[in-house]
Amino acid sequence: MTPAPNLFRCHNATLDRLRADHWLDEALDRGPDPLHLAAVFGISTATAILYANAARSPLEPDAEQQPP
Repeated sequence: MTPAPNLFRCHNATLDRLRADHWLDEALDRGPDPLHLAAVFGISTATAILYANAARSPLEPDAEQQPP
């Protein structure tokens, strides 16, 4: 197998970073379900939990903006 050309030569992106962004996008789109992430992407449960927790942060309402 030949190595992939350096497509991101002038950009601040790597394949690992793009892959992780894809996992986070999926968690934001489908909901922060670590079992879904692990099943779809074949990642470890620890990694799936990490990205599910990262997706929960922007989805949860800010406590300061909640009416009393």
